[in-house]
Amino acid sequence: MSNFGFGKSVELDFEDAITRVTEKLAGEGFGVLTTIDVQATLKAKLDKDMRPYRILGACNPLLAHQAITAVPDIGLLLPCNVLVRQEEDGRVRVDFMDPASVLGLVDDARVEPLAGQVRAKLEKVLAAL
Repeated sequence: MSNFGFGKSVELDFEDAITRVTEKLAGEGFGVLTTIDVQATLKAKLDKDMRPYRILGACNPLLAHQAITAVPDIGLLLPCNVLVRQEEDGRVRVDFMDPASVLGLVDDARVEPLAGQVRAKLEKVLAAL
């Protein structure tokens, strides 16, 4: 585990994991704003093969608005990234960027409680997978 994320392996195939994560994020008020298919991009740009690897850019509009209102350039640290990837053994892993770690870069007391709220919501999503 890293000091900037948290996650687990799930008993789902890759596409089902994407669907399930997206649904559970929506249940916590997050939308997926961006989807980066790293596997397809590396194949198209470099002709390199790799296992499925997708980055979802998730955003909770209410909490994002509060953060941007407090610190306008905090958008450099948004959205929250969710990584869904297939491991060497074929299992699927889902990892979440730790908002407390990333938003800890911001030296503003108004951001810390927001980071805690976001992390709590992402932990609920992880628990539901």
